Amino acid sequence: MAILFDLDGTLVDTAPDLLATLNAILRDLGRDPVPMSQVGYLVGHGARAMIERAMTLTGRPASEQQLDSLLARFMEIYATRIADESRPYDGVEAALEHLAREGYILAVCTNKPTALATQLLDLLQMRRYFTHVAGGDHYPVRKPDAGHILRLVADVGSEPARTVMIGDSIPDVEAARAAQVPVIAMSHGYAPMPAAELGADHIAAHFDEVPDAVRSLLERK
Repeated sequence: MAILFDLDGTLVDTAPDLLATLNAILRDLGRDPVPMSQVGYLVGHGARAMIERAMTLTGRPASEQQLDSLLARFMEIYATRIADESRPYDGVEAALEHLAREGYILAVCTNKPTALATQLLDLLQMRRYFTHVAGGDHYPVRKPDAGHILRLVADVGSEPARTVMIGDSIPDVEAARAAQVPVIAMSHGYAPMPAAELGADHIAAHFDEVPDAVRSLLERK
């Protein structure tokens, strides 16, 4: 049995470092910074989409060529400060320890580039919990495409009916639904709507709830 975790907004509160990097780029362009209140709109679909949305929010939309340049600059800056302020949510590491002891295979399924996801987990000393880290560039597709989850499920040696996805946003829930994998939504995340409106099988307010929720969902199968 396996548990797949989203990263940003699910395991780790990465918004401070993501927005600091994004706002550094906007500042260089002479634009106003985006506030933390916009994080639900900006985060979850990958860095390129985040930059594209921020450019539209703050002025003239970016061209594809400009997005290429801004994305490269974003990656350069973000890699230098990826864990300056980002921290695991309360209860995450205790829950991971508990789930590992119970014999679950744990893996990360994120739209963040794999190298950056691995770097962040290494710096936070969390990489040891996960057998696989599959970022948005790991397969030909990424969330909300079901293939991101289904390929990872196969790679970890599990099956959809014996796997649970844990996330915080629309792409997480849509991908899980399409893959026919039960899904838990964390209410502390970055979704632009209340977690109860995402359509997940279970809503968790704290990681203390996760082991029991996972067990309950898998027992239904």
